[in-house]
Amino acid sequence: MDLTHINDQGRAKMVDVSEKNDTQRMAVAYGKICMKQETLEKIKNQDIKKGDVLGVAQVAAIMAAKRTFETIPMCHPLFLTGADVRFDTYEDGIGVYVTVRTTGKTGVEMEALNGVSAALLTVYDMCKAIDRGMNIENICLLEKNGGRSGHFIRE
Repeated sequence: MDLTHINDQGRAKMVDVSEKNDTQRMAVAYGKICMKQETLEKIKNQDIKKGDVLGVAQVAAIMAAKRTFETIPMCHPLFLTGADVRFDTYEDGIGVYVTVRTTGKTGVEMEALNGVSAALLTVYDMCKAIDRGMNIENICLLEKNGGRSGHFIRE
């Protein structure tokens, strides 16, 4: 199997996707931040001194998805046609789902994963003064579609 991200000198390179066809692409990623019940209640009641935690985390997720190529070295700059963020609250924390779409030559799974990471880190940043023991976990790709590799759904 050829490693597509390695050049003839054995060094990393950004893959040339110029020969690929543009297709509709979509990816959904997920992650969770666990916290004290008191912290969760303050977030729900918008009683965090730094402001609307989920509102800011939503913007952070979208911004991070759009700028993934700036922080992940081998990612291509992509024109995203859509990005959506959903939050679920649980007894012990908050789950974040980020869905990203484009029509292009390469997938958007890194953009969705980067969006989830940024949202979770934003929640942590905004709440760390009252709960330094928060734990970020289970960041993963749930689904991707488009391109040669077809449709992937995590079991």
